[in-house]
Amino acid sequence: MSPEFVVNLGKEAIFLMLLISAPMLIAGLAVGLGISILQAVTQIHEVTLTFIPKILAVSLALMIALPWMMQKMLDFMNLLMARIPVMAS
Repeated sequence: MSPEFVVNLGKEAIFLMLLISAPMLIAGLAVGLGISILQAVTQIHEVTLTFIPKILAVSLALMIALPWMMQKMLDFMNLLMARIPVMAS
């Protein structure tokens, strides 16, 4: 197993992690930005106001994106399983 192979495998794993976490992070960012704008307009500066909408948005994004996320992880795992003979030599 060459160092280039290990670096490439790590790069693919990190990219997959970022790709899989993106829907929840984007949903949390969008809701947080919307609530922040609403707080700035109404001058209500309550820190705890953002928690419940963010939790709901991230949970909803997780439920919607979960089948896609599982498929991506399964594809990556199948790729790793197919590479085992290459890794062993």
